[in-house]
Amino acid sequence: MLVHDLIGIGFGPSNLALAIALDEQRHAGEPVQSLFIERQPAFAWHPGMMLPHAHMQISFLKDLATLRNPASPFTFVNYLHQKQRLQDFINLKTFHPSRREFNDYLAWAAAQFDDCVAYGEEVVEVLPEPRGREVELLRVRSHGADGRLHERLARNLVVSIGGTPNIPEAFQGLKGDARVLHSNGYLRDIGRVPPAGRVAILGAGQSAAELFIDLHGRPHAPQVDWIMRARAIKPADDSPFVNEIFNPDFVDDVFARPETERHALLREFRHTNYACPDLELIQQIYKVFYEQRVAGEARHRLLRRHEVQGVRAAADGVHLNLLDMEAGREVGQRYDAVVLATGYAREQHHALLGALRPWLGGMEVERDYRVVAPREFRPAVFLQGACENTHGLSDTLLSISAIRSAEIGRALLAPQRAERIPA
Repeated sequence: MLVHDLIGIGFGPSNLALAIALDEQRHAGEPVQSLFIERQPAFAWHPGMMLPHAHMQISFLKDLATLRNPASPFTFVNYLHQKQRLQDFINLKTFHPSRREFNDYLAWAAAQFDDCVAYGEEVVEVLPEPRGREVELLRVRSHGADGRLHERLARNLVVSIGGTPNIPEAFQGLKGDARVLHSNGYLRDIGRVPPAGRVAILGAGQSAAELFIDLHGRPHAPQVDWIMRARAIKPADDSPFVNEIFNPDFVDDVFARPETERHALLREFRHTNYACPDLELIQQIYKVFYEQRVAGEARHRLLRRHEVQGVRAAADGVHLNLLDMEAGREVGQRYDAVVLATGYAREQHHALLGALRPWLGGMEVERDYRVVAPREFRPAVFLQGACENTHGLSDTLLSISAIRSAEIGRALLAPQRAERIPA
């Protein structure tokens, strides 16, 4: 059986950036034979939130390669050049392309690596391959869309599986109910909502804001209750000095701090990434509610300082018991659909790598994103997008992808370089 130098689980933007970095190393004479396994049938990046008017919240310069290598053929600028849109994009006078265009850029880059990606397979477990007292290889097992089991061997592993929809406790019992949607599958599922129905949105971040605007503009004119615990919708702070926390070199500062200081830092800057829509979008939403008042309508409601206390599914809809924290009383409301804009959990790697727990323990990571393991465990296991607590708020974002991929690439080559050094 072929032994791969590296198997990457998932082929979203993080592992795509890694594939590009490894391609650069190959051209420099330091090849790493890699294969990526992706459960989706083709490259896709948040397809459920590819809304018509949504745009990126970070600069296009924080693409797959520019911060590491501005001369790379995989930059967003070269993508525009190849698509013959560079001059037109310049005329837009923006650093923030539409989400649809950036998705097209990612798909354009991904298509150039089709020969090293196995699409339509879901990795179900990773097993150790012992040789005596040491583990030298990893056996990666995946199921194809046809149900067939695939097994591959790897010297190293990179896990980049993104987040799984975060479902609040009150909704756990309704996971199979088609009337409860997560933002992750919004465009796929929203068509099931009855015309002129009543919809609830839970959450206070960018996704919730984008969903509100999308529902407001839909032709069947649903009524929307936007439910949040916050008193006000707070804008993202993207001012220059604050934005420095997303610089790749800030990762060193975060990682070097004691755990208590890291947690304090994450709390201090939480509203740069969580529960913080763009100011322009907030102003657009405020105008919607203002125009309602002008027209004397009450189609939408903004239920601030409200918390879900209970959920009940019935034939006529989903019933929510809401605590009005200002008035100190509970109110009930029936909805045709509830959309959970409640973010993502990033713990799935623990279950996926469960068979390696005797060696990897609690999945603590080193600065280069490698999971700490004893000497007898030879494979390097890297985590992308699951290291926010140790590496900072940028870990789940595109901001550091170009630099992080180079760091992982260098770590993969380190043993080879050490073997070439004469004694």
